[in-house]
Amino acid sequence: MASLQEEAPTIPTKRKENGVDTWSDLWLKTTVTQPLKHGVTAMQAPSLSGGTVSPRTPSTATASEPATPTFTDAQTLISNPADIVDRTRLLNDEILLKILSFSPDSQRKSNRLVCKRWLNVQGRLFGSLRILDWEFLESGRLTARFPDLNDVDLINGCVVTPVGSSICLHHRFISAHLDSGVSAFSPSWRPCEENLLPADVVDRGLRVLANGCPNLRRLAVLGASELGLISVAEECPTLQELELHRCNDNVLLGIAACSNLQILKLVGNVYGLYGSIVSDVGLTILAQGCKRLLKLDLTGCEGSFDGIKAIGHCCQMLEELTVCDHRMDDGWLAALPFCENLKTLRLMSCKRIDSVPGPDEYLGRCSALETLHLERCQLRDKNGVRALFKVCETVTEIVVQDCWGWDDEGFSLASTCRGVKLLYLEGCSLVTTEGLESVLLTWNEIEQLKIESCRKINDGEISPELSNLFCGLKELRWRPDSKSILAAGLMETGIGEKGRKFFSKS
Repeated sequence: MASLQEEAPTIPTKRKENGVDTWSDLWLKTTVTQPLKHGVTAMQAPSLSGGTVSPRTPSTATASEPATPTFTDAQTLISNPADIVDRTRLLNDEILLKILSFSPDSQRKSNRLVCKRWLNVQGRLFGSLRILDWEFLESGRLTARFPDLNDVDLINGCVVTPVGSSICLHHRFISAHLDSGVSAFSPSWRPCEENLLPADVVDRGLRVLANGCPNLRRLAVLGASELGLISVAEECPTLQELELHRCNDNVLLGIAACSNLQILKLVGNVYGLYGSIVSDVGLTILAQGCKRLLKLDLTGCEGSFDGIKAIGHCCQMLEELTVCDHRMDDGWLAALPFCENLKTLRLMSCKRIDSVPGPDEYLGRCSALETLHLERCQLRDKNGVRALFKVCETVTEIVVQDCWGWDDEGFSLASTCRGVKLLYLEGCSLVTTEGLESVLLTWNEIEQLKIESCRKINDGEISPELSNLFCGLKELRWRPDSKSILAAGLMETGIGEKGRKFFSKS
């Protein structure tokens, strides 16, 4: 190295005032006339095999033969970044998948951009997916990219988006773009039916999905036929939850093939979007095929006493029943007692309960029922409300939210339920403090009371008897309106602790 420095040209450098050379000065002093690659060669790099590099011997270096380090046969000097070996190739896919699973969600998007292998392995971490592009499913790219899916939502993908559409329709079931050329909206116009995929196209996509994802456990689809559902039932024996929109009696033949189905949601007729008919025939087919159901949701379905009775006889494990916007014939409430293990009953967005429920001796009661949930229902028909509480008189929890026509007279019908422990009223603007008190005093086991947004319930109308009842509650949420002074002082009174007094008798 000394001989190299002697042959190097002398480059004048500027010294600082304090006499200390800068780093650039030191570099220029040791510059040689040889190419830069010889300087790179002189750098000692660690070997991939983990060995050590033998040191140079300065005494053997000459001007004609530059000194280079010596390596063992197993050592390699990397001077080109393209020659760097991907050490993750030494890991199999299972180990790499386990490593990537520990990365945070914010980093998974970056992991997919490393290489194609990481992209494919990262896809196995996704268990649920919502499909918006049907071509992505039908082409097979979905199952190739995400082979371990167990929860797939195809509802929005079953709707074709018109070219140049500027109108977007949002519904609690679906979001779709409408044709911008529509000039008027008629009462009979159903925009989604005009843009739905044909049933045979949906069936083809279901076959591709079933063949590529045999471990599917939940599926939501719109407009499928019985052939597509049968293919899913044959290829996906672990399917446990199914949400089917725009179904009819014939489609339920395919659902009956899903022997392990436990959670089922049927959406028949949705006002303004699409229409189909589910009658007693379909409910009977369903009951005979899916005997292991635990939860059943009937939205926009028709039927009568016979259909609900068949479900009660065959689906003996049914614990939760939801009826939304029903179109059932009169007398269907009398069939609910056949569901002997039913624990939760939900009625949502029902324009009526049961106009002609029949004589009381034919109603019976659901002996195992614990929770009754009413939400956005029309409760003006007192005959149907009376029959409902007659069937559900064993409940321990009553929840009423945003129901129309729920006044003191209708609320008094709930006094037949003697074992109520929880009452939750929200958005019941016709119930007064007097009506609330008349019912609460008949319930000796009440423990929890929640009142929200009930404008006719006032703090100043609370009687001493009602205040004594409040003192023994385990939980009290009192927010009937924004002007309630009781809600502002609950923190200081220690409400929620049984036996604590916060009202004084007058």
